[in-house]
Amino acid sequence: MLTFIRQPAPLARRSFLRAGALGCGGLALPSLLRAEAAAGIRSSHKAVINVHLDGGPPQMDLIDPKPDAPQEIRGEFKSLRTRIPGLHLTELLPRLAARADKYVFLRSLTGAMGNHDAFQCQSGFSDKDLAFIGGRPAMGCALSRLMTTPQDSAPTFVDLMQGRPLVRNSARPGFLGAASSPFRPDISHLFHRGLEEGMKNELARRGDGHQLRLSLHEGLTVGRLHDRVGLLRELDVLRRDMDHTGSMQALDEFTQLSLGILTSGRFAEAMDLSKEDPRVLARYTPDVRKPADAFQSMEDPKCGQKFLLARRLIEAGVRCVSISISDFDTHSRNFSAMRYLGPLVDHALDTLVADLEQRGMLDDVMIIVWGEFGRTPKINDKAGRDHWPKVAMGIMAGGGLKTGQVIGATDKHAAEATDRPVHYQDVIATLYHHLGIDARNVTLTDTTGRPQYLVDIGQPIREIL
Repeated sequence: MLTFIRQPAPLARRSFLRAGALGCGGLALPSLLRAEAAAGIRSSHKAVINVHLDGGPPQMDLIDPKPDAPQEIRGEFKSLRTRIPGLHLTELLPRLAARADKYVFLRSLTGAMGNHDAFQCQSGFSDKDLAFIGGRPAMGCALSRLMTTPQDSAPTFVDLMQGRPLVRNSARPGFLGAASSPFRPDISHLFHRGLEEGMKNELARRGDGHQLRLSLHEGLTVGRLHDRVGLLRELDVLRRDMDHTGSMQALDEFTQLSLGILTSGRFAEAMDLSKEDPRVLARYTPDVRKPADAFQSMEDPKCGQKFLLARRLIEAGVRCVSISISDFDTHSRNFSAMRYLGPLVDHALDTLVADLEQRGMLDDVMIIVWGEFGRTPKINDKAGRDHWPKVAMGIMAGGGLKTGQVIGATDKHAAEATDRPVHYQDVIATLYHHLGIDARNVTLTDTTGRPQYLVDIGQPIREIL
C-alpha cells in the first residue's frame, strides 16, 4: 500500500532526482541534457498521459467500422455517425462520436512488433532493440533524465500500469539504468486487476524491487527520519571520500529524493482519491455492468478513476503518467468484452478531456490511447479476434492538437493501412514535440558511451500540429 504520514504544516520543497530507483543499486549520477534549457521547458506545465489498452484493442470494433464487410469480418456492432461529417465510429463510443471534434483518430498505426506488453507504446521501439546494453528506455524514463531538477515537487514520470505492462516491466529505463526508473507506486488497493497464474509467477521472479511501496513504519516520525538520514551521511563520509565513480553522490541525492516523496504533501494529496469530491469520482465512474462471462483479468468500472488519478498527478507536477485498462486480449468472447470495455473507455476518456478543458489544462496535456497491436479482421471459432500486428488504432486529444481529424485509412477489412501509415515512433515523437523536445536531435548516452537518439525513424505527425 502507498501510505504517507500527515504533516501539521507544509514542508519545504524537497530535492527530487529520480523517483523509481529507491532501493536499487548501481546508480549513476544523471547529467542534464542540452536540449532542455534550449527548449525552455523547465517552467512549462506541459505533460503527457499515456493510456495503454492492455491486450490490443480491435480497431474495427471501435474507431474503424467496416459496415459493408462480410458478417465474419464486420462483427456485431453498428456504425455510428459523429460530429465530423463522413466520420463513423462504432456504437460503443457515443461520447467520442458526439465530441469527435475534440479528438484525433489514428486508423493506420503500423510497425507493431506483436509483443504482448506495453513497451512499444512506452518507447516506440522493440524490446529487442539495444538489448545487449539493457535495451531502449521508455519515454517517461528518458524524460526523467532530461527534465528532472532538484527543485521539482513531484517525480517526472509515474507509471500506474497494471496487468501485463507491470509484469513485463514495460516502463523500464533500459540502458539509462536504475537512476531513471519510473516512480511506480502500488495502486492495487485502489484498482484490482487480476493476474493469470503465469503472470503471477513472472512478477514474482522479478523480485520485490519491481514495484515501489512507499510507507513510513508506524512510530517513525519525519524528525526521526531526518535524523537517520543525517546519521547515514556521517557514517558514509569515508566511503564517499574514497568513491571515484560518483555513485555515492548519486545515492545521497536519491536519499533526498526518497525523503521528499515520503513527506511531500502535494504528491500524497494527488495519490489520495479519498480527498476528491465524491461528485467528481462519480463522473469518472462509468455506469456500465461487467459481463457475467468476464475474463478474470477484466477490471471493474471503477478503473475509469485511473483517468482522474492521472489528472491529479499532472496537477501535482508530474510530467508523464502511464495508466492501463484491461483486458482487451479478446481471443474469445470479443463482442461480450467489447460491449463492456468500449463504453467504459468512451466514458472515462471523454470525462477526462472535458475535465481538463474546464480546468484550462487541455492544451497543456496531450493524451494518447492505444494498444500493442490490432486484432484480426476475421472472427475466430470462439467468437474472438486474435493478434494482428499489421495495423492498430490510436486516439489522441489535448496538447493543442488540431483535433477533429482522422489520420490514415485501412482497406475494406481493416486489415492493412492503405493511406498515411503512422508508426509507433511517430506518435512518440509527437509526444516529445509537445514537451518541447526534438526527438530526432536529442540524444541519450548509452552504457558504451555512444549517443542514442530518442527515436530513429519517427517524425511528429505534421497534420495535427
